[in-house]
Amino acid sequence: MNDWRIQGQENYLKDCNLVFKKFYKFSDTWDHEHCEFCWSKFSEFKDDLHQGYCTLDGKYWICEGCFKDFKDMFHWNVN
Repeated sequence: MNDWRIQGQENYLKDCNLVFKKFYKFSDTWDHEHCEFCWSKFSEFKDDLHQGYCTLDGKYWICEGCFKDFKDMFHWNVN
């Protein structure tokens, strides 16, 4: 697929288990994450995304739009 959002994520996101959940900041100094594909921002702030798909360890986040676009290509399992 020729899509600007694909930048090597298959190396760490292919066949991953994901969960759909609400974003909560991890600490006062770590208050946001970005979608691994389109870089949309997840945070508790009003204008940002507040929920999405993430790996079970909460390390990588994927917005709903990118999840829909790439779920078949990446063979994600949603728990």
